[in-house]
Amino acid sequence: MALARVVTFENVDSNRMAELEQEMQSGGPPEGLEPQEIIVLHDPEASTSTVILFFEDDEAYSRGDEVLNAMPAGDTPGRRTSVSKHDVRFRQSM
Repeated sequence: MALARVVTFENVDSNRMAELEQEMQSGGPPEGLEPQEIIVLHDPEASTSTVILFFEDDEAYSRGDEVLNAMPAGDTPGRRTSVSKHDVRFRQSM
């Protein structure tokens, strides 16, 4: 079963989001991080961001979680406020 890692951040401004988007588009993920998909949400009025990473299985999730937890704070959108793990029960793109 696929798993999702959902991370929320605060103190995220639009300039930092633009930098992060450019970084993500110009290079691949860090070594050991193998998500199937990444969704980055930003609420500029609240200065918050939510990042959702989808992983194929628990093993890929665990490797990704380890890599992401080791990242320097400067590589994130803002100050991390929560991390949660979810079973992906349903996904649909239209």
